[in-house]
Amino acid sequence: MSDSKTPSQSRGIRWTVIGVLVFILVIVAGFVNRINQPRVMTAADMQANGAFLLQTPRDMGDFALIDHRGQPFVPASLEDQWTLIFFGFTYCPDICPTTMAFLDQFVQALEGTEVEDTEVVMVSVDPARDTVEQLASYVPFFNPEFVGVTGEFLDIHRFATALNTPFRKVPGQDENYLVDHSANVVLINPRGDYHAFFKAPLDLAKMKLTYRSIRYLWDH
Repeated sequence: MSDSKTPSQSRGIRWTVIGVLVFILVIVAGFVNRINQPRVMTAADMQANGAFLLQTPRDMGDFALIDHRGQPFVPASLEDQWTLIFFGFTYCPDICPTTMAFLDQFVQALEGTEVEDTEVVMVSVDPARDTVEQLASYVPFFNPEFVGVTGEFLDIHRFATALNTPFRKVPGQDENYLVDHSANVVLINPRGDYHAFFKAPLDLAKMKLTYRSIRYLWDH
């Protein structure tokens, strides 16, 4: 008996093999795509990892401050990018330089468009000493792209209150006074609204993961 196959049988086997290979490629492509997708955390997961989202992003209203380059810092300054805001002051002995160095590490760890549209702003809670010139010699030391902001005390106080970050001068001290303030980092979305905050103490791996999830949810 002959083992030779008819042309139709050969074509059938060839198409079966091609079909199996295509199926395998689809499965592998789907698997690779899932691996490359960011892990999207739920709000509860994010909270457990130190990121707290507002149920409804909050419009902070109008404000008029000034940055360390002498340019106006107004609501429009917060639009079209994600902004991380930290409230601190240049005479702060520990929390502020530590947090600013951490934020430099954080932005260095970002990738792709995350780097391009993430801005870091330090708003001074000590405007009496933190002039434009003082901020200009302090903030770029940590990262030349970071922005320092100062202004009139009442304007800064209103701005901080809108972001739930109170501060107060420590009483009973001389001109070398300190200022009590939060070490949390506030997140502003590209519409310029208060979107979330990262609770201190900050953790680089956790903050990178929660920040990526927040951005992914915003885009989808």
